[in-house]
Amino acid sequence: MTERYAIYFMPEPNSALWQFGSSVIGYDAALKQVVDHPRHQAFQEPTASRATEAPRRYGFHGTLKAPFALRDGTTEAGLIEHARAFANARARQTGPTLEVAMVDAFVALVSEGDAASPFDRLAADCVREFDPFRGPISEADMLRRLATPLSPRESNHLHRWGYPYVFEDFRFHMSLTGALAHDVRDELFPALQELYAPVRKALDIDAIAIFKQPDRLSRFHVLERMRFRD
Repeated sequence: MTERYAIYFMPEPNSALWQFGSSVIGYDAALKQVVDHPRHQAFQEPTASRATEAPRRYGFHGTLKAPFALRDGTTEAGLIEHARAFANARARQTGPTLEVAMVDAFVALVSEGDAASPFDRLAADCVREFDPFRGPISEADMLRRLATPLSPRESNHLHRWGYPYVFEDFRFHMSLTGALAHDVRDELFPALQELYAPVRKALDIDAIAIFKQPDRLSRFHVLERMRFRD
């Protein structure tokens, strides 16, 4: 089955934020290991595992360029080399403070307020810069995306860039759950707010990472994290 790659933002693997996010979803993509969920009376099994099944497939991350198969004529080594050069040309910066919020029916960390985020520019640059490595979207993935109502602009993005939520339609987020029923949402949302509070602070945007999925039945894992210039 076809390998897929993605360009993601991930916190430093030893950071409190990474440990928080990985424990919530029950998987550390840097270690490629299942990890325990945090201890909380509202975050018990089997609810915790069921609620976090979707983000556990991808690892804790913020999408910059959505998963893609490599274009014919490109290689994993070439992608890594290009990402290293991309990261070396960028300077680290202080990012937004994130807050726990509902995004449609799932819980995620999102930027506080409505102001433009440094992630908007970073994601737009990643979409363009790494597109030469992206193979055509499969018919199955195209149909899956089109099954969700899209605006004309989002549909155009899907056909041009392989993903509908880019540029003006991008909103940085780091998923903590999959889609939740209302009763589960009402229970888990305040629990996640409480668990997140001790690690809440402004982000350090200091790297991008390549995540790899060996096949569609496997979880993504960190292939390499590329640091920006200090």
